[in-house]
Amino acid sequence: MTHWVRAAAEGDCPIGELKGVVVEGVPIVLANVDGIFCALRDKCSHDDYPLSDGELDGGDVVCQYHGARFDACSGARKTLPAIRPVQSFPVEVRDGDVYVDVG
Repeated sequence: MTHWVRAAAEGDCPIGELKGVVVEGVPIVLANVDGIFCALRDKCSHDDYPLSDGELDGGDVVCQYHGARFDACSGARKTLPAIRPVQSFPVEVRDGDVYVDVG
């Protein structure tokens, strides 16, 4: 079941940046990868720290606490110390707003 919710304005997350938001109680990190918006659960699978505190390096979200890397759009784990992926969410941009499907 889909449940699209407005997460932010497009301008709130510039290209190459991350933005932490809460969508209906779910912590989400938005990533703007060269103009394409992606959304992951804002919690590193290695140690529960917010990924939004980290940085976007190309298409990777890098956790600032221990250096774990995740694919910004799929949530796939790319480097240790993380051994599990993080949850990803579908994203749509409509009329200048970013929507996330938290269904």
